[in-house]
Formats: sequence, C-alpha cells, structure tokens
Amino acid sequence: MTTPEFSRVVGVNTLPRGGRTVAIEADEAERAALARRFDLLALDELKARFTLTPGRGDTVVVTGTLTAAVVQRCVVTLDPVPAAVEDEIEAVFAEAAGRNEAEIEVDPLAAEVEPLADGRIDLGELAAQHLSLALDPYPRSPDAPEPAAEPPEAGTETRRPFAVLKGGGDDKAGQ
Repeated sequence: MTTPEFSRVVGVNTLPRGGRTVAIEADEAERAALARRFDLLALDELKARFTLTPGRGDTVVVTGTLTAAVVQRCVVTLDPVPAAVEDEIEAVFAEAAGRNEAEIEVDPLAAEVEPLADGRIDLGELAAQHLSLALDPYPRSPDAPEPAAEPPEAGTETRRPFAVLKGGGDDKAGQ
C-alpha cells in the first residue's frame, strides 16, 4: 500500500470521553502532490479541523470542517478558475477485525462506517478525499461563453422511428 500524499495519522484507542480536537494543514510539497492527484492547476491552501469523539459501542465519530483554496482549469476555455472550497465532514469509524457490520450500532442516517486500521485514523487522507468530492466537477471561467440552447429550425423534418409502432407509419427507414 502506498502512503497518501497528505497523511496525518492519529491514534484513537485512548480517546478521552469528551473527545479531542485536531487541526491539520498541508505543507507546500503535500499541496503540490494533491494538486497532481486531483488535476488542479494549484492548491494554495488546505486546512481541516476535526473533532474525534467516542461513539456508540466501539465507534469513533469524526466531525470537522475543511477549507481550501484551489485553482482549477475551465472546462470550456482552459483558463485558470480560482475557487474557495469549504466542506463539512462527518465520518464514523469502527474496528473491522472480527466484527460483523450488523453488530455495530450507529444512526442509520449517519455516514457509512469506515474501518479503523489498528486503532488509527488518517485524518489527512480523510481531508483529501473530502476535498476531491467538494471540487466543482465542471469549473467555468466567468469569460466562458454560455452553451447554445437553440431550438431546432421550424422547417426541419424530424425522424420518428417508433411512430410505426403506434400505427403512424412514419418510419422513413422502411421506405
């Protein structure tokens, strides 16, 4: 297994009852590696603040916020498109070894249960994954032309291949 570009592993075996707050920030090399991973022109800032609290049973609930400053490529003009990304994070972790998923009691409306690896959570990779999900999939420059939404010309004949099934006999291919 390869090491993620932005790794901040924290142990949760001795988590205090009231939880623990952890703040992380990617350095320049980590941001450059993540920019390559997510095909960004630049990742100028990536910060996250997490609260880890014991959940029901042996679960750990992770909540937090992610902020980032990114530069993406416009899907139309290929111009740089700067954007500020903010995302709320919620995840539930539980030891997977020797447990059936049905044994873990969690809120059915909560996030999917993620496996704990040796009582540790990689908060950096969690932040990176949420960044990838929060990015605009189709960034557009303000200078990009709007897509043309013109109706078909009035005199254009439209082929209706299924009209023959209705009994219209409008299928031009069968003539």
